[in-house]
Amino acid sequence: MKVVPVLVSADNYAYLLIDEPTKKAAIVDVLDVEKVRAVADKEGVIIVAGITTHHHQDHSGGNKTLISTYPSIPVYGGFDVPSKTDLVEDGGEFTVGDNIHVRCLATPCHTKDSICFYATDTSNKSQSGGVFTGDTLFLGGCGRFFEGTAEQMHASLSKLATLPDDTVVYNGHEYTTGNVAFAKTIEPDNPAIGRLFKLAQENKVTTGLSTIGDEKEWNVFMRLDKDAIKRATGADEPGAVMNKLRELKNNFRG
Repeated sequence: MKVVPVLVSADNYAYLLIDEPTKKAAIVDVLDVEKVRAVADKEGVIIVAGITTHHHQDHSGGNKTLISTYPSIPVYGGFDVPSKTDLVEDGGEFTVGDNIHVRCLATPCHTKDSICFYATDTSNKSQSGGVFTGDTLFLGGCGRFFEGTAEQMHASLSKLATLPDDTVVYNGHEYTTGNVAFAKTIEPDNPAIGRLFKLAQENKVTTGLSTIGDEKEWNVFMRLDKDAIKRATGADEPGAVMNKLRELKNNFRG
């Protein structure tokens, strides 16, 4: 299994999820089909599927062009995703190529139809899995609560936290620099946030450089039970802590 990020706008990621033995690939969150197809041609792979994490245009906007360009392929997505061919729900499964197993995790909040996709390579069981998190989980952050509640985001991130710690995170946007600046104001004595700061300084592209285990160490939105975060928010119950964190992040201008 190989994952290739494709920057399709200023900070928006699409991905090629490649089954290396068969040279077959799925496009995740296609916005600009031509940009991703150019990378697929460079990689020497055939597009066999589309995968969409949620209905927002910057993630699903290329689906109509995708299915007109590749009319025989499935396009997987949640109930509000436009131009999908295959509806997926929590616990659903499908295969890319012959070897990549994909499991669907419903993670409502940013949008009601948000699905994260956990991919593993059945031909190489020693390789870590990867999870495509759209706008639910970012490196050091999470998405805004456009169609859900703080409690739903807490539940969604908690679900992602049950994946193996070595699961690689592939998120929807390059927001890491801003996320780590905010995290330093919330949990300034956490050494893991210093590691994330260094990662963001040294890498223009940070997606794929974090794991679920890392996020549990440096992502304040996944650390609601920590005393420093409770103090920073003035709250104790997880939903209240999450709600205040999101409010603070929305207003953060650091």
